[in-house]
Amino acid sequence: MNDQQKRFSLRKFKAFATGLFLLMAVIFIITTILQKTDDSHWIGYIRAFSEAAMVGALADWFAVTALFNYPLGLKIPHTNLIENSKERIGDNLGNFVVENFLSPQNIRPYILKLKVSGFVGEWLSKDRNQENLVRELSNILLDILAKLDDSAVVLFIGKKAKEMSNDLKINQIVGSGIEYVLHKNDHQRLITNLSKQIKDYVIQNREMVQDRVKKESYFLVPKFVDDAIAQKITSGLTKYFEEVENDLNHNLRTEITRKLYEFSQEVQHEAKWQEEFQGIKNDFLKEEKLQQYAKDIWQSIKKTLSTELTEEVTSLKNYLKKNLTELSQNLKSDENLQHKIDHWIRFTTYKYILKNTHQFGALISDTVGNWQGKELSDKLELEVGKDLQFIRVNGTLVGGLVGLIIYTVAHFFI
Repeated sequence: MNDQQKRFSLRKFKAFATGLFLLMAVIFIITTILQKTDDSHWIGYIRAFSEAAMVGALADWFAVTALFNYPLGLKIPHTNLIENSKERIGDNLGNFVVENFLSPQNIRPYILKLKVSGFVGEWLSKDRNQENLVRELSNILLDILAKLDDSAVVLFIGKKAKEMSNDLKINQIVGSGIEYVLHKNDHQRLITNLSKQIKDYVIQNREMVQDRVKKESYFLVPKFVDDAIAQKITSGLTKYFEEVENDLNHNLRTEITRKLYEFSQEVQHEAKWQEEFQGIKNDFLKEEKLQQYAKDIWQSIKKTLSTELTEEVTSLKNYLKKNLTELSQNLKSDENLQHKIDHWIRFTTYKYILKNTHQFGALISDTVGNWQGKELSDKLELEVGKDLQFIRVNGTLVGGLVGLIIYTVAHFFI
C-alpha cells in the first residue's frame, strides 16, 4: 500500500471506532430517557452496557491519541509521546536492530551461505554480460581521462621522472652493459664483422695504399719498389684481419676483450666517467626538456587509451574479454579458487559487519533523531494507527461488557 491508501484506511477505521462510540452515546441517551417513563429491567442493562462502553471508548481513545498527538490539543503530561520522545525512540530502535538482527549468532548463518564465485563465474560466461562490463569499464575510464587535469598529470610524470633520474647512475649502467655483452660473448660478432669490413676496405682501396706509399717514399726509390712495398702492406693487412675474422682465439680478440673489461671497470668506478655521464644526464634531463618529455608521453598515452576505449573492436577490449573469459572458466571449474574467493568474501563481510554494527545503530538513531517530531509521529501513525483503532473498538465492547457484568452483579447480589 502506498501512503495515500494507508491514509484512507486509517481514516476509515478511525471513523468506525468513533461511530461505535457515538452509537453507544445515542443508546445511553435513549435508555436514560426511557427509564424515566418505563420500569422495564432490560432498559437498565442496556443503559449500563452503553454507559460503560462510552467510558471504555473514551479511555482507549485517549490512550491511542496520546501516542501521536495532544488529546483535544491539550498539553497534558505524558501525551504526544512519539513526538516528545523521538531521540529515545531512535536510540532504542537502533540498539534493538543491532542486538537482535546484527549479532554474530544471527548473521553468521547467512554469511556462510554466501557463494559469490559461482554466481560471478556464471554471469561472466555470457557474452552479453562481458560486453556490458567492458563497455561500462570503458566509459568509466574515458570519464576519468576526460576529467584529469593534463597539466597536473604532466607535472606528476615529470616529478616522478626527476626523482627516478636523481638516483640513476648512468656510468654504472653503461659499464654493467658492457660487462653483460662481454659475458655473453656477443662482442665477438662485432669484432668479426669489423675485421671483415677492414679487410674488404683494404682490398678495395689498394690503389690508395700505393699512392700513399709513393707519396711518403724517397725520390730515388724506384716505382716498382714502392709498388712492391704497397703490395706487401695490402697483403699483410688483408691476411691479418682475415685471420682475426676466422680465428675466435686470435690474440687481437683477446686483447680487445681485456681492454673492454678494463674500460667497463673504469666507466663504473672512476669519478671522471661518473661526472661525464652525470653531465650528459643533466643536459638531457633539464627541467624544460623533462616537462616536454612528460607532456609527449602523457599525450601519447591519453590518445592511445582514448582510441582503444572508444572504438568498438580494439586490442585492449579484446584483451579484457579474453581475460574475463578465462576468469569465468576458472571461477566455474577451479574449486580451490572458488573456496579462496568465497572464504575471503565471507570473512571480510563478517568482519566488516561486526566491526561496524554500532554504525548501523547510529545510522538508525540519527535518522530517527533528525526527523521532525511531527513527521515521525505521522509516519508511525500511518503504519500502525489502523491497527490501534481496534483497541478503541475493543475498549468500547469490553468496557460495555464489564459495565453490564457490574450492573448485573449489583442488581442481583447487592
